[in-house]
Amino acid sequence: MVTAGELAAMVLVAVLWGGTNPFLKTGTEGLETIKERSGVLQLLAEMKFLILNYKYMLPFLLNQCGSLIFYITLASSDLSLAVPLCNSVALLVTLATGKALGEDIGGRRAVLGMMLTAFGVTLCITSSMSEQL
Repeated sequence: MVTAGELAAMVLVAVLWGGTNPFLKTGTEGLETIKERSGVLQLLAEMKFLILNYKYMLPFLLNQCGSLIFYITLASSDLSLAVPLCNSVALLVTLATGKALGEDIGGRRAVLGMMLTAFGVTLCITSSMSEQL
């Protein structure tokens, strides 16, 4: 049984995860140009680049807020609904956000996949809601 509050929390998680993924991708641009002598120095230089890059850190922190809400939500909701719902809706939000930012999302097959995913999520929610009645 899922309540409206739990469903809203799951959708918020999906929006935070999916909405930040394309921004995380663009925030890492330039990371591949960092070259250091050793593996440890390379790791430290890459960490410094990411930590000091607000275009990466802001989406990263929002994404982590989504993870925190997800774990809090898991304590009170059905695991078999929460995990697929959050992950599949996050995929839909990622594709929509990427498309809005001008990314190529793959054409008709991607749209068909999004529609099938949305249909599956709808079935999960409807099934969970009908258990309440």
